Order: sequence, then C-alpha cells, then structure tokens
Amino acid sequence: MDFILLFETWIILAVILSVAEIFIPGGILINMGIASLFVAFGVKFGWLDTWVFTLTVWFITASSLLFLVYLFTDKFISDNKSVENVNEELDMYGKDVLVTEKIGPGTQAGRVEFQGTTWTALGDGSEIIAGSHATIVCKENISLVVEQKTNEQQLSLNP
Repeated sequence: MDFILLFETWIILAVILSVAEIFIPGGILINMGIASLFVAFGVKFGWLDTWVFTLTVWFITASSLLFLVYLFTDKFISDNKSVENVNEELDMYGKDVLVTEKIGPGTQAGRVEFQGTTWTALGDGSEIIAGSHATIVCKENISLVVEQKTNEQQLSLNP
C-alpha cells in the first residue's frame, strides 16, 4: 500500500481520470481527477501521511467537488421545462365528436369520428343518429362513451 503515498501515483491517476472523461462524459471522472491532484499535492507536502487518511481525503474531496458542481450547474444552468399532461385520456373528455354510425338505442354500439379516425362509441341508451354531434363523457375499454348534444349546443357549433 506504499504506492498510495507516492506523488507520482496520484498525478498519473489524475491524468488517467481526466482523459477518461473524454470517452465517458458526465463530469464525475473529471471531479475525481481534480481530487487526485489535490491529494497529490497533499502527499507531496507531507500533509497526508497514511494510506487511510489519503484515501479518505480523496473520497471526501471528490464527493465535495461533485456536490459543488451540481449546485453550480443547477443554479446557473437550470432547465426551465415543465411536464404537461401526459395522460391523453384526460384531454379527450368533453370534446366534440361527429357521429358517423347510429348509436343506440339501448346498448347498441355505433361509431364516431375523433382525432382523424373513427372510434367505437356507446351511448346512454338513447338513439343518437348519424351526422349529429356528441360529447365524449368517458372511455370504456377501447370505446368512447358519448352523449348527444342538445339543439342549442349544435346550433352554436354551426353559426
């Protein structure tokens, strides 16, 4: 374990880690290389005299550098992005659809046009004729559950 107390060991380790950062980017290896330089000078000036103390100082220095770099980059180079709604089903509720195939009466399924394609649609038991407009209430498995728009709502769609 005497090689740990050699100045040259830590300089070589610093060079190897710094060069490895080119091939394995991420900032961790360069922090370990800089910590190796600090330890090399600590060994050179006799501040670090046991291998346990030397490795402890190297580990604490590398960890501290990583933490400080994280704080710096998080504060000055932060990303200002936000995650919007990722559940597409929530976006479809309350949307207007065109009934392309009669829905009902009862539990008879029909078809509606939504987002450029046709979907199987279920109603509330009443009959919704083809060509009318409906509103999506919910989604049941792969079918949309819709309710017919009232006459006032349909007139507001076609001014």
